[in-house]
Amino acid sequence: MTVTVRHASDNDRAVWDAYVGVHQDATFFHKYDWRAVVGKGAGHSSVYLIAENKGDIIGILPLTIRRSSMFGKAIISSMFAVYGGPLADTDEAYRLLDKEAEKIAVDAGIDVIEYRSKNLHRIREVGWQVAESKSATFIKEIVANPEERMLEIPRKQRAVLRKALSAGLSLRATRDIDVFYRLYAQSVHRLGTPVFPKILFKSMMEVFESDAEILIVSDRGGAPVASLLNFYGRDSVLPYYAGSTIENRSLGAHDFMYWHTMARAIERGKSRFDFGRSKIGSGPYKFKKNWGFQPMELAYEYRLLNGVTIPDRSQESGKYAFLSSVWKKLPLRFVNTVGPHIARHLG
Repeated sequence: MTVTVRHASDNDRAVWDAYVGVHQDATFFHKYDWRAVVGKGAGHSSVYLIAENKGDIIGILPLTIRRSSMFGKAIISSMFAVYGGPLADTDEAYRLLDKEAEKIAVDAGIDVIEYRSKNLHRIREVGWQVAESKSATFIKEIVANPEERMLEIPRKQRAVLRKALSAGLSLRATRDIDVFYRLYAQSVHRLGTPVFPKILFKSMMEVFESDAEILIVSDRGGAPVASLLNFYGRDSVLPYYAGSTIENRSLGAHDFMYWHTMARAIERGKSRFDFGRSKIGSGPYKFKKNWGFQPMELAYEYRLLNGVTIPDRSQESGKYAFLSSVWKKLPLRFVNTVGPHIARHLG
């Protein structure tokens, strides 16, 4: 077998997505058009690699190149994604994709390569490190029957959901970014995190069309209280970005929203609910466990050059904890103006 690696272009979109469509470890974020989302929405360049044998694709690797004076340079697979990393059919293809990624990093003067791997089914080369015990993902089959689905939710959370379903809330699907973004910006401000640029979400909706949707939950009086941007993958729904007012906690708007997302996924023929990544021990981590989801620890892979260490931007300790506490206290109008310029490097 003679394996070669080359750079992909937009002309490869169809064959790239055909390969992603059948690979067992592929995710929504391996789709070729994620490249356009990152480029249009955050201004980052990408290099997409294809491994071939006699003209047949046997591996792919999407790479985003981040150049930030504040957060440093890195090559990431992929930015704004919770999953990524190479997909391949053979160990040789994996090895050559890694080698080309490292060459790109060296040529660009970049010391960090990060693969946001969901599953590690390959033999890692010497020099790669795995960051474990930091984050987990939550994926579960959706029970088609609503009554049986309700009974799968642990008793205490089931009571919260039943209360939300009787609280007079309503839900609508839309492609309007504005209400979603306003609620999302409020939520991340409360967390002490800069908000992503609005154009990033516009790009997601435009690029993925029917595979992306926005849901808005309103209270009894018609005021929006929660919002959600969903992606629909091969067999899954991914509730990816959520926002809300602080009042939503008493209404259970998020529970209401996720319950209806499950129903909408069933209607679309999807069988799995991918609750996404959360930091182990965090509030969202506990919330997902309360819904009856079991965590699956993520092991992100790093190739570190020139003696650097795995980047740590935790909001729980160090300088980022201090910056986060300050950010929460700044006026919302100010952080929504300044934040997107910072957050485009954080995805």
